[in-house]
Amino acid sequence: MKVLLRNPRRELDIPGPRRVHALLNDLDLNRESHLVIRNGTLVPSDEELGADDVVEIRPVISGGSL
Repeated sequence: MKVLLRNPRRELDIPGPRRVHALLNDLDLNRESHLVIRNGTLVPSDEELGADDVVEIRPVISGGSL
């Protein structure tokens, strides 16, 4: 599968199929700190990603005002 990472921006080819939580674990990324998106849709951690999928992993950004 093709994995697009943001911040820093890079692209990886990862063998699939693989579950979201396993992919994040392999990339040493925390699930609570990252969103996994496939075809514009947020993917839950137990979802299986296929070998032909293109997924984007974005860090969660929060903010607010005082």
